[in-house]
Amino acid sequence: MAVGLAVTAAALVAAGPRDADRSRGHPGGPRATPAASASPGERPVRQRQAGTAVTAPVRIADAATVRLLRPGDRVDVIAAEETVSGGEARVVARGARVSEVPRPPDGAGDAGALVVLSVPRDTAARLAGASATARLAVTLW
Repeated sequence: MAVGLAVTAAALVAAGPRDADRSRGHPGGPRATPAASASPGERPVRQRQAGTAVTAPVRIADAATVRLLRPGDRVDVIAAEETVSGGEARVVARGARVSEVPRPPDGAGDAGALVVLSVPRDTAARLAGASATARLAVTLW
């Protein structure tokens, strides 16, 4: 399950930022510009800016903690590695803005809870990698 989440998060990061005023998956938009070598019928190339925030879905181990979150909150995300010798915790995202707190499906069980964060692209990649190998927790600012 963790690998699937990591792959999904990586795919979302690769898809790049979305403009708030257009629907997801709609090609083009204000940022789209045609590539100099693009032939008719090819998709336009997006101009991307370094440090642009992307949305990253993150599964937090403690579902009760996620229920405390609201859109607009700022959180730090901590990855806790589980090892025989006790494990190690490290901060993988600082000051991430909560974009959305999806309602868990009925009968979700004890698999944690999903939260959608707005973070820089490189932080989203770190979150995806950490979710594949560690349990994630959040602390509120």
